[in-house]
Amino acid sequence: MSEPTGKYSITMPRDIAEAAKARSGPSGLSAYVAAAVARQIERDNLNELITVAEAEHGPVTAEEIQALRDQLAQARREQARHGADAA
Repeated sequence: MSEPTGKYSITMPRDIAEAAKARSGPSGLSAYVAAAVARQIERDNLNELITVAEAEHGPVTAEEIQALRDQLAQARREQARHGADAA
C-alpha cells in the first residue's frame, strides 16, 4: 500500500517546471517532484550526520577519502574479476 498523499501548491521557475515535465515521463510531474524532494531530504539528513560525526571525531581528510576510494575501486575490480571467472 502506498503512502497517503496530499495536494500542495508550489511555485518554481517556469523553465525548471517545463524541464521537469519533459523528463517526468509516464509517472507524471508529481512523482518526479516527490522523488526529487525525497533525494534532497536524504542529502540533508546525510549532511546532518556528517556534521555530527565531524564535531565528534574531527573532519575527514582528503587523504582518508582517497584511501577509501582506492579501497572501493579495488573491491570493485576484484568483484568484476570474480564475476568474470564465474561466467
